[in-house]
Amino acid sequence: MRTLTQISDKVAETGLALRGALGLAPNEPIASGMPGHARTLVLVGFVGAQGWSAFVRSPEASDGRADPLDRWSRRVIDTLARDLGAQALYPFDGPPYLPFQQWAMLAEPVHVSPLGLLIHPDFGLWHSYRGALAFVEAIESPPVPPRANPCETCVGQPCLHACPVGAFAPGGYDVAACVAHLRRPEGRACMDGGCLARRACPVGRQYAPAPAQAAFHMLAFLRVH
Repeated sequence: MRTLTQISDKVAETGLALRGALGLAPNEPIASGMPGHARTLVLVGFVGAQGWSAFVRSPEASDGRADPLDRWSRRVIDTLARDLGAQALYPFDGPPYLPFQQWAMLAEPVHVSPLGLLIHPDFGLWHSYRGALAFVEAIESPPVPPRANPCETCVGQPCLHACPVGAFAPGGYDVAACVAHLRRPEGRACMDGGCLARRACPVGRQYAPAPAQAAFHMLAFLRVH
C-alpha cells in the first residue's frame, strides 16, 4: 500500500506541491461528485512560486493555445494518477464544479478570508489547488493541525481597503467593478503585479509570486470575464 510520503515525493517530482489529504467514508456528503469507491483524496497545487517554474518550461506555456495552465495541470496530474493508480479530479471541470474549497478546509488548516479566497496561516493567499487524486484505498494521513484564522487578529484588515474601486465589501465581491477597472489604464498596477487587495494581506508575503506569474493569472482572470 502506498504511503502519503511516497505520494508526496511523486507529486514533488512534477513541481507541484501536495496540499493535504482527507479520508472519505462511504456515502459521505463531501464526496458528492466523486466515484463512490474513493476512500482517500489527496490535493495538489501551487505554493507561492512552486509549480510555476515547471509550468513555464512546459510546451503548453508557449504553444499559444487557450488555457495553458489548465492543460498543463491536466497532463501532469493525469500522469500522476495513472502512475499512482488514482483518479484525477479538477477544480476547473464543470459545471457542476467539485467542492474543492470544502475539501481544502478538511485537508489543510485554511480559512475563508474576507476576500473569499482561502487563506493559509503560512502561505497567506499565495497558494492554489490545481487538482486532486482520488484513491480507492484508505491511506493513513496525519490529522490537520489546528491553526487559528490569521484574519481574525489582522489589525484593520488592509485587504478590504486596498482595492481602488472597492470591489470587496461585506456584501460580496463586485466582479463587474473589478473587471471594468482592470480594463482601464488605471488598472495597470493590478494587471502587472497582481490584485492590490490580495497583495495587501500581510500573511505569507514571502510566497507572493513574481510579476510574470501575477500578470499571467490576472490576464487569465480577465479573459474569462
